[in-house]
Amino acid sequence: MNNKIALITGASSGIGESTAQRLAQAGYTVHGTTRAASPSAQGKVDMLTLDVTSDDSAEAAIAEVLRRHGRIDLLVNNAGFGVAPAAAEESSLEQARAIFDTNFFGMVRMTRAVVPHMRKQGSGRILNIGSVLGFLPMPYMALYSATKHAVAGYSESLDHELRTLGIRVLVIEPGYIKTSFDANSLDPDLPLAMYGALRAALNARVKEVLLTAQGPDVVAETVLQAATAAHPKLRYAAGTLAARMRLLRRFAPASLVDAGIRKDLRLEAARS
Repeated sequence: MNNKIALITGASSGIGESTAQRLAQAGYTVHGTTRAASPSAQGKVDMLTLDVTSDDSAEAAIAEVLRRHGRIDLLVNNAGFGVAPAAAEESSLEQARAIFDTNFFGMVRMTRAVVPHMRKQGSGRILNIGSVLGFLPMPYMALYSATKHAVAGYSESLDHELRTLGIRVLVIEPGYIKTSFDANSLDPDLPLAMYGALRAALNARVKEVLLTAQGPDVVAETVLQAATAAHPKLRYAAGTLAARMRLLRRFAPASLVDAGIRKDLRLEAARS
């Protein structure tokens, strides 16, 4: 992978940081991005300033990498955030727009900025960090799940458009991963008292599951696999839990999957 150029959004911590370091170890020249005003190098990864919610910032980041190297071989769209477990009606439309602007439209901005250059060079790979929530529902995380469903649909559709031009667009789908992502999630901006106890219980359940979750390195390894595969798949499950969820979604009856989700989250039975 020597002389291959990679750009990874949201690389200051968690999955993005682990992925950047793993690609650098594999021989890529890696640029990570952060919203911080004064980014600095992290090991072998050169950090750039980027706000994925800004068209100008996205274009500037791509232009800077091209100025330095003349090409971009790999874009990993990782930047994103979540809303802490809460009922869908506890988030305003403004909060919904904010999470989509980062998790989905941020990916679209970066993709639009890089595709013309990949077309000219006749090659490139775009890896979008999705989630098992891109193919499964998540009660009380409806907005985050919706963004990841959107990421998956966009990625698969775009891959069909670009593969004849030498460009592949793939989705990496982790399950629970032990990072600071949960701690950095936003609280709902329109909390309702009737959901208070349920919110507390769900937050406790998520923290319990994360205690035994795999670390971000498992996602980094999956990214490297997808980035270097001679015949890549459209979707890659990252980690044992994600692989198990993929199999259940594909082969188990819908009623069993539905019941399993509610049991795992310790939700009461439906009234009808």
